[in-house]
Amino acid sequence: MIVLDDITKIFKIPHERKRTLYHRLVSIVKRRYDFEPLHALRNISLSIADGEFIGIIGRNGSGKSTLLKIISRIYCPSSGKVHVKGDVFPMLELGIGFQPEFSCRENVFLQGVVLGFTRKEIVKRFDEIIAYAELERFVDAKLGTLSSGMLMRLGFSIAAQSDASIFLVDEAFAVGDRAFGAKCEQKFRQFKSEGKTVLLVSHDLHTVQHFCSRVIVLQDGQIVNEGDPQAMIAWYSAKL
Repeated sequence: MIVLDDITKIFKIPHERKRTLYHRLVSIVKRRYDFEPLHALRNISLSIADGEFIGIIGRNGSGKSTLLKIISRIYCPSSGKVHVKGDVFPMLELGIGFQPEFSCRENVFLQGVVLGFTRKEIVKRFDEIIAYAELERFVDAKLGTLSSGMLMRLGFSIAAQSDASIFLVDEAFAVGDRAFGAKCEQKFRQFKSEGKTVLLVSHDLHTVQHFCSRVIVLQDGQIVNEGDPQAMIAWYSAKL
């Protein structure tokens, strides 16, 4: 269960103050800034029941990723309250924290610890992670020698091992090639059949319509519409 009660998130955008040439010269080391408020989210109230598969769509900058980061506690709201019942696993920015000078094997253990797995759990699931990412030949190669697609596959494979009840997903289906994309879809069908709660942010409207039971449309940090996936996607395509 996820309940958001009147959530607002404001960031501060710095702008260098306009000064005279004299002040610029004497203050060349210490810069002074004015700050412009950016309302990334405005008065978001939302309830998500256990087992719902929710799609979140909107243009870039509409607040989709910020919303997931608020729910996962990566960001704190500027105002409002967040209530989450259940273990949350954020599948956001897959592969962040990978070390290019370490091998695939070493990065699996490093990333697994960062994501909250015990060493025993990683050892138990190691072969499955590598096989799912299709990196058996490269297990002892330095990560920096692999393609970006391979890195994303490895990041997804590690994250997909979580036993959490709530998954927050940001563009996971952009991982790897078409064949690996099909494996990602299979994993999300598994999540759905197991009754996991999933919030999916994606620009792939076909995927959103296929998986989601409800779709939320964001614009300028606000919920502008929500409801049946087919109706919301048609509305979004026509209006935004």
